Amino acid sequence: MTNRFLTLVIALPLAVILIVLSVANRSAVSVTLDPFNPGNPALTYTAPLFLWVLGAFLVGIVTGGLLIWFTQGRHRKLARKRKAEADALLTRAKQAEAKNLPSASSLS
Repeated sequence: MTNRFLTLVIALPLAVILIVLSVANRSAVSVTLDPFNPGNPALTYTAPLFLWVLGAFLVGIVTGGLLIWFTQGRHRKLARKRKAEADALLTRAKQAEAKNLPSASSLS
């Protein structure tokens, strides 16, 4: 419940801000990738400003997510290793317990 509330508290204002930004910045903007010849039409792209801004946000989110995923790989590997060790120890404990239990014939 708290997680859902926090998601709404963060996502709702962010969505409103992005919608207002998109509506307010609909005019076309040219972005050129050639710093030495800004008039080069082959490397100049025109799109509404909000697309450039939202695209930059998207690139930042994807890049940040990938960097976090790669940097935390060692923690996921350690967690997998420890889970395998715990499973192996649990199996050994069950086998040892089964060996130490008296059989039905020895109880009579």
